[in-house]
Amino acid sequence: MRLTAFWTKMNRQFGEGYAESVAKDQVIAELGGRTIDQAFSDGVDTRTVWKAVCSAFDVPDRLR
Repeated sequence: MRLTAFWTKMNRQFGEGYAESVAKDQVIAELGGRTIDQAFSDGVDTRTVWKAVCSAFDVPDRLR
């Protein structure tokens, strides 16, 4: 998954302003206790991050 596709999905789920806040502030257990931004900085691929977001925030199937 490309990073642009990831952000499109994040914006659809959370809204444009809040998606950035979620990425910066929310610690996700499935990402090893990191935020989305930290996971990307550590080299975690976008598909893995998106799967963790879907699990942590119960993203509806239609948005996955």
